[in-house]
Amino acid sequence: MTEQLKQTLPQTALSEEIVQIYPATDAEILAYLRHSAKFAEIAHAAEREALILASCDRMGIKVSDDEWQAAGDAFRMERKLWGNPETIAWLDQQRIDVEEWSAGVKIELLENKLKEHLFGALVDASYISDRNNYRRVALSQILVPELPTAQKIVQMLREENVSFAALALEYSKGKQSQKNAGFVGIRYLVELLPEVTEAIENIKEGEIIDPVQTKLGYHILRVEKWFPTELNQAVREQIMDSLFESWLQKLENGEVS
Repeated sequence: MTEQLKQTLPQTALSEEIVQIYPATDAEILAYLRHSAKFAEIAHAAEREALILASCDRMGIKVSDDEWQAAGDAFRMERKLWGNPETIAWLDQQRIDVEEWSAGVKIELLENKLKEHLFGALVDASYISDRNNYRRVALSQILVPELPTAQKIVQMLREENVSFAALALEYSKGKQSQKNAGFVGIRYLVELLPEVTEAIENIKEGEIIDPVQTKLGYHILRVEKWFPTELNQAVREQIMDSLFESWLQKLENGEVS
């Protein structure tokens, strides 16, 4: 029987030779991005970076050597790259050299300076006029593609006292909610899809509402907890990020110069 099994297996499965995998070349990585339909996403990110750098140059926004050094030190501290051996090992893992990493640190600094230059003075007014959107909510959801399935799940949750987590594991097609048994995390309302925000902004903690349809499918939602609104550093950064994203989109569309 062993001989019979050997005859049915591909020859490669019986070989004792180990196929060595070499690191992909830049050309192979580029080819992968193209044939996996991820090239446009990376190209868009590169184009945005070019826009940001050109805007900084036009507005005279610069980074001092001291700021650059401090940002690099903070980067290494955050990732526990205490010494040169740890840093070099990390660079090798990322397949980049010191100059490329250092350039990335500088670009992030320039982007943050550009945000502050454009919108730092507008944060307070934006928060006051739209503070409801900066409430934080701990949210769970089950995402399914068909309305009948969504209605069935809502009925089970309301009438049969079934575990939300168990139904999320069984039915949810959303990667994050399926992986975390329905819990999608703590989010600002402004980060959510508009249809979801509108549906949950006035519901109580623990309440199950009718399925909400978005471009992703049908959402069964439960608010786990509402958090009080306050203009802390995290909210300030979120507001600036939102204003900056809107500005970048207009810049890309030629609506601003």
